[in-house]
This record gives sequence, C-alpha cells and structure tokens, in this order.
Amino acid sequence: MTLLSLTHFLNSTLIATASSALLVAGENSASTLTVTVSGLQHQNSQICLRVFANERGFPLDDRGEVHSECTETTKNSVTMKIPNLQPGTYAVAVVDDLNRDYQLNRNSLGIPQEGFGISNNPQVSIATGLPKFDDASFLLQENQAIEIAMKYALDF
Repeated sequence: MTLLSLTHFLNSTLIATASSALLVAGENSASTLTVTVSGLQHQNSQICLRVFANERGFPLDDRGEVHSECTETTKNSVTMKIPNLQPGTYAVAVVDDLNRDYQLNRNSLGIPQEGFGISNNPQVSIATGLPKFDDASFLLQENQAIEIAMKYALDF
C-alpha cells in the first residue's frame, strides 16, 4: 500500500467513524417526554397539547411551540408521548377542547370556559394571571414523565 493509498484509507476510516459517532450521539440525545393529563371531566372531547421551548407564545399561542397534538378522551386521564425532543428546557400547556376548535375558549373577562392544565401545575387565578414560562418549565435531559392536573376553574 502506498503512502497516498494509506492516507486515503485512514481519512475514509476517520470520516466513517466520525459520522457513525455523530449518528449514535444524535440518536441518544433525543428524548421522549411522556405527559399524563389527569382529572378529565369529559370523555367526549379531545385533549390538545402544546410543548414550548421558550416563553414565546406560552401558553396560549402556537407561535413558540415545538410540538402540538390532540387526542380523543375516553377516560378521566390520558397519556401522550412526545418523541425526539432534544435536551433543553420545556413547558407544556393542555386544553380539554370540548368544541374541537384547537384553542382555549374564554369568556369576555378572559376566564377559561374549558379545562386547561400547565406543566408543574402552577396556581392560576385572577391575581396571578397566566403562568409564566419559567413557572411551568422543566429541564429535559433524558426520557421523562410528567403529570398535569386538569383545572376547570381558576384557583383562589
């Protein structure tokens, strides 16, 4: 084997090894978030979930979401799995979407007319207003499960 052939062989081997390492690292860095929403009062609606990676749009607007989905309800709880999330800080907002319009319906005073829930289950009242991203966020570094308690009224 000539020096040029040996160099070409070593470079090809290094590139292939580095590419494999990056693929394996990429596969291992993505995590699955499992969200269980409990306390559902309706079994004929849909639960809509939004995952946010920052405060942009949180919790009502879809501008900052990194994942959203809806699923039918048939029991008083539902579990949803969100795969392929990169390590980072996230917050989750859910709605018991009774009329299937993919949003939290509120009255003229801004009070929710449908069930809602936020990761970390922060207090939500007229005094506190909407939860901030920092109050609802959590660090995702590996596969993780969280539980969100559905609320059908503001806290006092």
